[in-house]
Amino acid sequence: MTDDTATTSGGSPQTPVCRRLVGRTAVITGAGSGIGLATAGRLAAEGANVVCGDIDESAGKAAAEAVGGTFVKVDVTDQEQVEALFKTAFDTYGSVDIAFNNAGISPPDDDSILTTGLDAWRRVQEVNLTSVYLCCKAALPYMQRQGRGSIINTASFVAIMGAATSQISYTASKGGVLAMSRELGVQFAREGIRVNALCPGPVNTPLLQELFAKDPERAARRLVHIPAGRFAEAEEIAAAVAFLASDDSSFINATDFLVDGGISGAYVTPL
Repeated sequence: MTDDTATTSGGSPQTPVCRRLVGRTAVITGAGSGIGLATAGRLAAEGANVVCGDIDESAGKAAAEAVGGTFVKVDVTDQEQVEALFKTAFDTYGSVDIAFNNAGISPPDDDSILTTGLDAWRRVQEVNLTSVYLCCKAALPYMQRQGRGSIINTASFVAIMGAATSQISYTASKGGVLAMSRELGVQFAREGIRVNALCPGPVNTPLLQELFAKDPERAARRLVHIPAGRFAEAEEIAAAVAFLASDDSSFINATDFLVDGGISGAYVTPL
């Protein structure tokens, strides 16, 4: 008798998980920190071969070593580097079954449309939206040949509801991720490929910590809207990614998959 459960390496070491992804290959961008790092641990714990893509060589290598995976340094706005990332996954493990297109930025100079400059706008669109286009474009041919695959693109709840504190470039970029994911999910469904947009609420990641440390009032304005009274942990988002990557979600496609602690369902926020 074999044990078909494991424990996560990113969150609590005592958390049991199912081995739903044995033999599958997952490519993760932004794998060196936050949601990407937690997801690398979760997918590896579920049996996947994990390819960690990140522009930060030190963080990306550490993530790959922690999960027994492969690291590829990648600028997700560069088409050749993105193609090389997915080629490495296929050449190393023989398939590309899961693409978690997660890399993104939310710079402090992205604010109200009245004050956000064009350079900031373009930089956010490149990293948050163009990168998803490039990653999907690179992953889909492998999945078409296999006749199966799951693509999970990181969007955000703000693209559905609007941000409590304006970040115009980020919100617009994530709205583009929603639209692209829906269209691709519909287009490739009959080829056995599912494409979903993951929409986290505010998550306790280095990106959010850095942003809110510079503006505590901004953090307070966000937190008051969350019925649970706290930000999500990266491991909670990683669990949602693992579900969308697995056959347990075989009929979930072209969706905006909210993991937001009830923000989108709250009309008034309890004190």
